Amino acid sequence: MLLVNNPGDWGHLYAQLAHAKWNGWTFTDCIFPFFLFISGVSMALSLGRLSLAGADRGALLRKLSVRAGIVFLIGLALNLYPHFNFDTVRIPGVLQRIALCTLLAGPIVVFFTWRQQCVWIVALWAAYSALMLGVAVPDATGVVVAGALEPGRDVGAFVDRWLLGGHLWASSKTWDPEGLVSTLPAVCSLLLGVLCGNGIDRKLPQADKTVWMLLAGLACLALGSTLDATFMPINKALWTVSYCIWMTGWALLAFGAFYWMLDASPAPALRQRAAWWLQPFTVYGMNALFIFALSGVVAKTLVWITWVQSGGQVVSLKAWLYAPLQNLPLAAVDASLLFAVLFDACMLGIAWWMWRKRWFVKV
Repeated sequence: MLLVNNPGDWGHLYAQLAHAKWNGWTFTDCIFPFFLFISGVSMALSLGRLSLAGADRGALLRKLSVRAGIVFLIGLALNLYPHFNFDTVRIPGVLQRIALCTLLAGPIVVFFTWRQQCVWIVALWAAYSALMLGVAVPDATGVVVAGALEPGRDVGAFVDRWLLGGHLWASSKTWDPEGLVSTLPAVCSLLLGVLCGNGIDRKLPQADKTVWMLLAGLACLALGSTLDATFMPINKALWTVSYCIWMTGWALLAFGAFYWMLDASPAPALRQRAAWWLQPFTVYGMNALFIFALSGVVAKTLVWITWVQSGGQVVSLKAWLYAPLQNLPLAAVDASLLFAVLFDACMLGIAWWMWRKRWFVKV
């Protein structure tokens, strides 16, 4: 997310480093569902284990609710910074969706078996589909329509305008990619990760677990592709059922590959080498929330700090830092990408320093 959120120039991007304009998907569209999926895996290996061990379920949920509330407020604070305009602040956001998904999934993980969790997933998909395809609502222009999966015309956009009017994504104003209704299938992305975590916790050979993850991933890709062609298009902004299942397929394949390299491979040398090469991801992961929030503050600060040059032109700190890269003999998209890579490297340096100091910021 740090890489795709911080290009030198938003007008010059490689297609895979930007979200799909509407239907379809890019590499960038994988990031958020992957995060929810692995959050579900972690939830199964922590919250699920504690629940099965007889821990106080009420206390677990209270602790989870506090954590979700803090994450939501951090996301809202990032949206407020640096102007703190409460009249127009965007209320939804990435961290806000993570918080809501965690809050909604928590009771399902604590109180229900894996089979019942499967029922919950199907029920949430069904409820979302019924709303999106069967309920007629006025679109952004006032035309009443049902099943229009187009920008600003779907049920989710209507609900967001009704409840959060004036506090939506500034680039659209009539809908939000992290809206309320599309949070339902996003919860399913997390719960599918929970199912994967439950599978990892089973007493099976690690090689067998890897095979099952890869087979399940291929099955999800097949089902997601079929639903994309026959039911709902793959669409990140709407978090459609096909998108949820399709991205879960890729998440299972990716996670299965990492699981094999780091845990399941019978070759100790491969596991050690993989751990060494992948250590930067571990470093980021140990302070993921802190680094994400810090990157947001730094990125906004670079744009916020401005001064007037001798010719009367107003220049931002970001533009001043980016100018030398623009003067390099590079294509505009490459200069923009280089800025993002250097920004990412700076954040990795901070994360690495914290790692060496054993400073881990947890919520």
